[in-house]
Amino acid sequence: MSISTKLSTPSLFERMLRTKPIDAMPTHGEEATGGLHRTIGLFQLTMFGVGATIGSGIFVILGDAVPKAGPGVILSFIIAGITAALTALCYAELASSIPSTGSSYSYTYATMGEMVAYLVGWCLLLEYGISTSAIAVGWGQYLNELSFDLLGMRMPAAIANPPGVNGGIFNLPAVVLVFMCCVLLLRGTKESARVNAIMVVVKIAVLIMFILIGLTAFHSSNLHPFMPMGMSGVGAAASSIFFSYIGLDTIATASDEVKNPKRTLPLAILFSLAIVTAVYVLVAIVGVGSQPYTEFNGNEAGLVQILRRITGATWPGVILAMGAVISIFSITLVTLYGQTRILYAMARDGMLPKIFAKVDAHTKTPRKNTVIVGTLVAIAAALLPLDVLADLTSMGTLVAFAIVSTGVIILRRTRPDLPRGFKVPFYPLFPILSVLFCIYLIADLPTHTFTLFAVWLSFALIFYFSYSMRNSKLENV
Repeated sequence: MSISTKLSTPSLFERMLRTKPIDAMPTHGEEATGGLHRTIGLFQLTMFGVGATIGSGIFVILGDAVPKAGPGVILSFIIAGITAALTALCYAELASSIPSTGSSYSYTYATMGEMVAYLVGWCLLLEYGISTSAIAVGWGQYLNELSFDLLGMRMPAAIANPPGVNGGIFNLPAVVLVFMCCVLLLRGTKESARVNAIMVVVKIAVLIMFILIGLTAFHSSNLHPFMPMGMSGVGAAASSIFFSYIGLDTIATASDEVKNPKRTLPLAILFSLAIVTAVYVLVAIVGVGSQPYTEFNGNEAGLVQILRRITGATWPGVILAMGAVISIFSITLVTLYGQTRILYAMARDGMLPKIFAKVDAHTKTPRKNTVIVGTLVAIAAALLPLDVLADLTSMGTLVAFAIVSTGVIILRRTRPDLPRGFKVPFYPLFPILSVLFCIYLIADLPTHTFTLFAVWLSFALIFYFSYSMRNSKLENV
């Protein structure tokens, strides 16, 4: 009997590669299990994607990316947009066939096995947690511009600026922002989605205003030289700004709370990508065309400064600063939401402690999960500089995106019979190109980012072998 038991016990390698059956995914059915309710429609979900994306690349990172690439930052946004588009198609196919909360983590669990999925989950935790901190960091700068225009006063640099930037020590506005977003998320997903949709419409209107005013000062001479730092500068800028496309991934994290997810998820991904890419490229063109690239300063709220110089008045800057404050609020809200849902999905599978999967009986939200995430994100936003945060976010995002694209190829071979509401066109060319573009952008990230990422994954592996493998729901199946 003992010999038979020993022979039937899976090896360590088999345990690491075990996959979760797609038919066992908890979202197959009218309502998701675990207490989450389906309250999000196509418009709200599309606004979730747009809300998690537009703003971080324009309101926060543009001032840092332009000095790297010059006017060639336009090309940087296009390269990042192409990479995001190729990956979005892959996300759309997997979302239509595996509509499960957890996004890349859940897709990988069904295609490549438990350990790879677990590491992808940690990439997503890095992606969402760090990106939320990176986005919140820029809030204080625009809040300062707004308070100066309206009240004639500014917050002290020590508490308003990112650490290490213009005397910044502790970024207090970022902490306040994360706290407010946590409070809203604790009230419920439906309420959060409504508020986010309103904020997204407002910020798109504000950016359209910037484009229209900026065009009046557009000079083609500002686009020369187009690539002063060469293609390497364009690639470096594209790698840094890619974190602004994580809204596409956020859509997939909402699967358990989406009405008709097999149809709604792929449509929301494609719609949000089209809106985001168009706005990003237009704002980048107008931004670098209206003033010399050498005048961009990553330590300032650059778009506000551009409008002030063009109009000679303060009111356009006030409106844009208001839009930026609202915009960064909505991005922080949605990325914080995505982080909690990734943790929820992993805890539900036994990969993380059960506290992250507990859902409040009244609000139907993971309350303790949200409080823990909000606390850690606020600490990171208060104490870490923006450039480190942005590069780490890009690394986590690009790795997760590359694995999702690979998962499409694997699932086409292993489950050709699986119903798919959407299929990637020009298969397998587009998934392969998606992987190659992701690798190209990863290669241009700074060396210290690879070091920090390796340390992060080392901690992940230690936790996997000491806790997650033994507590996995598949351990005794």
